[in-house]
Amino acid sequence: MPLLEFLAGSISGALGMAVGHPVDTMKVRLQAHSAYKGIFHCIAKTYSAEGLHGFFKGMAFPVMSTGINNSIIFGSYSNALDYLTQSQRSDRNQGKEPSAAHVYAAGCFSGFVQVFVCAPIDLVKVRLQGQTTTARYRGPVHCVATILKEEGPRGLFRGGLALAMRDIPCFGLYFLPYEVTRKALTESGKEPGTFAILMAGGVAGVVTWAFATPMDVVKARLQMSGAGGREYSGVLHCMRVSFREEGVKVFFKGLTLNSLRAFPVNAVTFLTYESLMKLFYPPKR
Repeated sequence: MPLLEFLAGSISGALGMAVGHPVDTMKVRLQAHSAYKGIFHCIAKTYSAEGLHGFFKGMAFPVMSTGINNSIIFGSYSNALDYLTQSQRSDRNQGKEPSAAHVYAAGCFSGFVQVFVCAPIDLVKVRLQGQTTTARYRGPVHCVATILKEEGPRGLFRGGLALAMRDIPCFGLYFLPYEVTRKALTESGKEPGTFAILMAGGVAGVVTWAFATPMDVVKARLQMSGAGGREYSGVLHCMRVSFREEGVKVFFKGLTLNSLRAFPVNAVTFLTYESLMKLFYPPKR
């Protein structure tokens, strides 16, 4: 399997995460806690209690780990697409476009593969972002050690089913609007330009999060349930209780923040990835 796709995905993912982490922190807090009245209330409370540092809690760990995660996403997607289309990236750059079904299937495959690596990483990120003091977790290593001590190895995969239900179909949607938008903004016979890639990446991120947010709320609540949050017995129980107490709007908590964050993060991610791939695989002349 070509390894350069994994390297490009790693670098682009780390850059994208660094751009969007403060907004992601607000999103996690809105989803996991009911104490905030809205986005601006959450921002004000965080800043007054924790200062600027509060917006960057837990960033070092996901920036480093997202490089690994994104390398799996982009590497798995690219190689799955090669297999499904029986072609190489260079062939697709010369006009042999994959079908929508192939793009969606390859995206779903990448979502499936990354869940096994992402689940513990995402759990630690959410736990660190969700705490408003340092009383429980002093950092990512201490967080992992505490989870293993209190919940065992299985605890690192708390919310894993909700994560899989969110990511497997949504990564199919992630790559599909990207390919469609990039193609629509590129003149026939020419390479996609910077604007086309930025717009396609941003659109892909917004579309994906529009579908992913309901299950993202459930995932965040399940992940926080072992850290002093409300206890849920599983995905369906969490959905029933949340709906009964807060109505259908609860499943769209953080959607505005997800969308605001998704456009620049994914625009940067895809532009970096495509730029690196051009560097690694110069177009044939």
